[in-house]
Amino acid sequence: MTVQLAGRLARRGDVALGDRCAVDRTFQVVGNRTAMLLLREAFYGATRFEQLVKRVGVTEAVASQRLKELVAAGVLAKQPYREPGQRTRFEYVLTPAGHELVPVLLGLLQWGVRHLPDPTGQVAVTHDGCGAEVRAALRCADGHDVEEDEVVIRGDVAR
Repeated sequence: MTVQLAGRLARRGDVALGDRCAVDRTFQVVGNRTAMLLLREAFYGATRFEQLVKRVGVTEAVASQRLKELVAAGVLAKQPYREPGQRTRFEYVLTPAGHELVPVLLGLLQWGVRHLPDPTGQVAVTHDGCGAEVRAALRCADGHDVEEDEVVIRGDVAR
């Protein structure tokens, strides 16, 4: 059970897609552990550099580099703030493009809970309105749940 390929993707053979692949380009921005954990903490509400460094458990240099990359990619934005008597500093907030990564992060969390359970207890993701479990899912724009083998990825669609 796999997705279906159509158009030039179906005809490409064993040729590497490289930068022509949206998955590859996305991983160039968010495809390392630190970037994803920084985004997780941004989704959880952390905005300040020191907070992000502590919560992710990386060095300031690594966090600084990854945050710079996420800002350059338009996933996070820097906003100035100033505590009384202190110099102006910056906090990191999700942009609209960053918020679009919520289903990706939720899918990773959902997969980890199912396949790599934490023996000390699990995380639950629920809908505040009704309490039901929230899941990442494949759904078409018309609202139909879609099975993996019903997905068609077409490689020659004009914009």
